[in-house]
Amino acid sequence: MYDRLFSPIQIRGLELKNRVVLPAMGTRMAGEKGEITPRLVAYHAARAAGGCGLNIVEVAAVHTPSAPAHFVSISDDSLIGGHKKLTDAIHQNGGKAAIQLWQGSIATTFDPRVEMLVVNDMEFAGKKLKAITTDRIQEIVECYGKAAARCVEAGYDCLEFHCAHNYLPHSFLSGGLNHRTDEYGGSFENRSRFPLECIRAIRNAIPEEMPLFMRIDAHDDYLPGGLTIEEIIEFCRIAGENGVDVLDVSRGNIITAGSVYEVPPIDIPRGFNVENAARIRRETKMATIAVGRINTAEQAEAILEEDKADMVVMGRAQLADPEFCNKAREGRTEDIIHCVGCNQGCYDGFCDLRNRPFITCLRNPCLGHEEEWKLTKAETPKQVYIAGGGMAGLEAARVLLMRGHHPVIFEAGDRLGGQFITAGQAPGKEEMKQAAISFGRLVERSGAEVRFHTPLTPEIITEEKPDAVIAAVGSAPIELKLPGSGKKMVCQAHAVLEHEVEPEGSVCVIGGGLVGLEAADALAAAGHPVKVLEMKDTAGEDLGMLRKIAVMQKLVGESVGIITSARCLEINETGVVVETPEGKETVACDSVVLAVGSASRDSSALKEASEKAGADFFVIGDAKRARRAIDAIAEGFDTARLV
Repeated sequence: MYDRLFSPIQIRGLELKNRVVLPAMGTRMAGEKGEITPRLVAYHAARAAGGCGLNIVEVAAVHTPSAPAHFVSISDDSLIGGHKKLTDAIHQNGGKAAIQLWQGSIATTFDPRVEMLVVNDMEFAGKKLKAITTDRIQEIVECYGKAAARCVEAGYDCLEFHCAHNYLPHSFLSGGLNHRTDEYGGSFENRSRFPLECIRAIRNAIPEEMPLFMRIDAHDDYLPGGLTIEEIIEFCRIAGENGVDVLDVSRGNIITAGSVYEVPPIDIPRGFNVENAARIRRETKMATIAVGRINTAEQAEAILEEDKADMVVMGRAQLADPEFCNKAREGRTEDIIHCVGCNQGCYDGFCDLRNRPFITCLRNPCLGHEEEWKLTKAETPKQVYIAGGGMAGLEAARVLLMRGHHPVIFEAGDRLGGQFITAGQAPGKEEMKQAAISFGRLVERSGAEVRFHTPLTPEIITEEKPDAVIAAVGSAPIELKLPGSGKKMVCQAHAVLEHEVEPEGSVCVIGGGLVGLEAADALAAAGHPVKVLEMKDTAGEDLGMLRKIAVMQKLVGESVGIITSARCLEINETGVVVETPEGKETVACDSVVLAVGSASRDSSALKEASEKAGADFFVIGDAKRARRAIDAIAEGFDTARLV
């Protein structure tokens, strides 16, 4: 099955067993000095064991003074031993290992203690920065060569040179970023000089049979004077003449709204960058990797069958399910847990320096804990009753089954998936809906008993006496009682998303969080004029950065008005009366939709009954506190692994 995807490919002296690439995604699993940790080794080993053809280790600093903490580094000989442990683990689990050589320029802002090297004099993050000198440029070029030699010693099978995403080589190459007037700036030839010197330094430090990949942006999104795809194609041709074998065609940058394409959320179409890779491949005649929301085996196979690329990046697909490749190769696609592009764990988690030490995944709470959270069979199988068939309850049931317990899901409605399905009703989020449906089927197929139209009651617990009870009853939308509510049609955003009601005419959505904005999107798509009223000074506060960019861009395109710092006072015959810093005004509308948050459903009666019956009792997800799906699913996993 998927014959093209799982066919071998030869690049110089390296043969890969299939065309699937785990890209160099940042994890923050490295140590304080960039050293390889057991956690990072276990993370890569799991994906290699899962059948991936090539693991590319994340951005690895080549220059010690500009190497941020908890980013991988290969800038010193003392680090080689740790890298050897990593390559050994990948090889022992049937994979091949690459590493991405990197100088991060402004991305080193993650660690304010290190140097930030920039192409021009500039001000960034409150600092006045001086352009890198020509002497320092040569120092960095030498660092690339020395780092490459260390990689050979550490046992890597191939290397990747990062020349994208506003990092230092890309900053020199791009006319939108490089404003130098010396031999490294101005003309395309001059702007190409530094990255080409780095490529030659790497090529000269590695064996002839070792392939060299290059990460490159297809073009510069939203960057005035930036690189065009025609310039990229020309640079790639020259890079090929200087020793690059494979083009890893990415997109996006970290200083404009184009960042939305670097780790594209669900709002960005699947495979959005494939045609760029196909054109670059066609015009350079070089081996090419397609990148950009490729998250199913069917999609990957089609890209290869249509001869648009030689390999495909399937990164977050393998974060969500480290066994993705094995399952796809064996035809067990129904068992794959698919990435839904939520960005909550992989990107938002990476950027959340205060609350998360390393990345995680909404669909895979075990990410980053592959070794210490290995599931073990329970010594005594238990009958566990789960109140609620949403994502938290389903995750608990899945893990309980894997441990040998007997979960029974009590679902008051007629479907599994809960509010994940509701969220998936918003425009462009069909993947989320299908993921919830598929997950419910997986749990049922795995052996969980499901009782539909049957809420778990204290009487059932008293009569049947389970060993444990998990309350995953979720939350309910908060009812906002405004004076005059009877003068207009008023409904909840959840009812709009579920197509249970259709508001009349123009609509005011009260609440500018994720649910309110997605309800506004759905209403605008249905032809309603929409205004969003948000009490805080910004809308979309509960969205991650990249999802917020994408959602806001879409709402602007749909002419959805957003009024912030607006406290709603009453509803009258004309619309909603609000108070803003400018005073009171009436925002005209025909209907009102409420999206002011959710409150946990009460599970105290279940707790009391469980205690009387001698059953262990747990509360998870929104039933504990209304939050994001990533928190609910993590609690389902954590509870079930310890029951």
